Amino acid sequence: MGAWLINATLKWRTLRCNHSLFKDYYQSLIPLMRLPVTQAPLMAMDLEMTGLDPLKDQILSIGLVPIVNGVIPLDGAQQKLVQIRGSVGQSATIHGILDNHLAEAVTIEEAMAWFVAQTRGHVLVAHHSPLDCRFLQQDILHIYRQAIVLTAIDTLVLEKNRLLREHSVLKEGSLRLGACRERYGLPIYGAHSALTDALACAELLLAQVAAMGGGADISVADLLS
Repeated sequence: MGAWLINATLKWRTLRCNHSLFKDYYQSLIPLMRLPVTQAPLMAMDLEMTGLDPLKDQILSIGLVPIVNGVIPLDGAQQKLVQIRGSVGQSATIHGILDNHLAEAVTIEEAMAWFVAQTRGHVLVAHHSPLDCRFLQQDILHIYRQAIVLTAIDTLVLEKNRLLREHSVLKEGSLRLGACRERYGLPIYGAHSALTDALACAELLLAQVAAMGGGADISVADLLS
């Protein structure tokens, strides 16, 4: 998708948006689309949820890891645990978050305000971004009564496109975050959390961009799906 089309879409969304917070959010992204990806402020993200349905499941944690000029400043990495209605139930076997871990978690309202503030003026990065974006969009709609569309560089899509140029059929599991990282010689993190997965995603993007030639001639718009 070309930068002109993405910018036109962002401008249209800005005009259609009724909430000043999200008008500003969209406007903060417009000048970033033409920047080389190595110069643009990026924010890798990952969520842990109670399930996969944003209409009935809930966000448990949000991890954010910035990428600044092609470098990951670890002191900027952050994670928030989020209060939920009811119990985490059997989903704890996947993400490891237990009910007692959420005793001092922030409310979903606080989490969304924090997310918007932290990611304003940053291009989002995620592995399989549609899932995370749908959850965030649903909660933003519920809290702010404003429908928005989040746009993210998707490391899964980048890797899928690269592999399909080399293979007509992809092996099952070949697009999982760990499998993608392994192809670039990146370590597999033992601990599983929104924060470590956001970091893993950030590192994967930098490896992908390096494999493309370094990113000086690759704009943010070139990588947006």
